[in-house]
Amino acid sequence: MFDIVSLLQPFFGLILIGYIAGKVTKQPADALGWMNTFIIYAALPALFFKLVSRTPFEDLTRIDFIATDLAATYSIFIALFAIGRWIRGNSLADCTIQSFAGAYGNIGYMGPGLALLALGQAAAIPVALIVCLENALHFIVAPALMAAAGDDRRSAGRLAIDITRKVAFHPFILSTAFGFVAAGFHIDQPAAFQHFVDYLAQAAAPCALFAMGVTLALRPARRIPAEIGYIVLAKLIVHPIVVYLALTAIGGFEPVWIYAAVLLAALPTATNVFVIGQQYGVWKERASATILITTALSVVTVSLFLIAIKSGFLPA
Repeated sequence: MFDIVSLLQPFFGLILIGYIAGKVTKQPADALGWMNTFIIYAALPALFFKLVSRTPFEDLTRIDFIATDLAATYSIFIALFAIGRWIRGNSLADCTIQSFAGAYGNIGYMGPGLALLALGQAAAIPVALIVCLENALHFIVAPALMAAAGDDRRSAGRLAIDITRKVAFHPFILSTAFGFVAAGFHIDQPAAFQHFVDYLAQAAAPCALFAMGVTLALRPARRIPAEIGYIVLAKLIVHPIVVYLALTAIGGFEPVWIYAAVLLAALPTATNVFVIGQQYGVWKERASATILITTALSVVTVSLFLIAIKSGFLPA
C-alpha cells in the first residue's frame, strides 16, 4: 500500500498544487491559455512521437488491441446513452454529453504520466495508441451526434469536412502518424533532434497535471447533475472492469498492455467533455461538476486498481 501511495503522490500531488495555485493566485481562466497551447501543440505531441517512433513497427499494428479497447469504451457510452434517453427521457444532446462524461477519460493529460509511472516504458505503445485513436473517434462522434440533435447548424458536407480536418490535423494524431512513419521506415533521428524531443516530452506530464489542477480550481461544481451517481460508477469502476474483461476474453495481449488500458479506463472524466458542452451550450455546468467529482474520487479508485494490478488480483 505504501508503494502505491508513493507512486501516486507526485501524480495527484501535481494536480493538487495546480488546484491550490488556481485558488490562491486568482488568475483568470484565460491566463492558462498559453500553457494549454504548449501542452497540446508541443509537449504531448513530442511525447507521443517519441513513444511511437522508437518502437518496433510490428508492435504498432495491433488492430485487435485498439479495436477491443474502443469497443469496450463505446459499450459504456451506448449504455449511458440508452439510460439517459429511454429511462430518464433526456434530450439527445444532453445524452451525448452525459455519455462522454462516463466514457471519455482524461487520457491525454493524465494517461501517459500515470501509465508510464506505474508500469514503465513498456506501457508506452498501448498508451499512445489508445490516446490517439480514442480521441480521434471522440472527435468524430461528438459533432456527428450534436448535428443529429440539431445543435450543430452546419450542412452535412461542411460537417464532414470540418470533422476530417479536426481529426487529421490534431497535434496528437499528426505526431503519432509521424512516429509511425519513422518507425515503419526505420528513419534514423539525429541526436540533437532526439534530445529536443526528449526535452519537450519530459515537460508533458508535469505541465498537463498542473494545468488540470488549475482548471479544476477555476471551474467549481455549481450544478451537480442528477445523473452523477451512475455516471461516476460507470466512469471510475465499470469502464475499467469492462475493458479488462474484454481484453482478457480476446487474449493474446501482453499483460502490460492490458494493465495500461485498464488504468486509462479508470481515469476521471476528461476536461474535453466540458469543452464539448461549452461549444454547444449543453450540460456545461454539470459537465464541470462531473469532472471535479470524478477527479477527486479517482484518487481512491485509481489507487484501488493499481493495488489490484500490483498484487496480482487482476491476472492477465
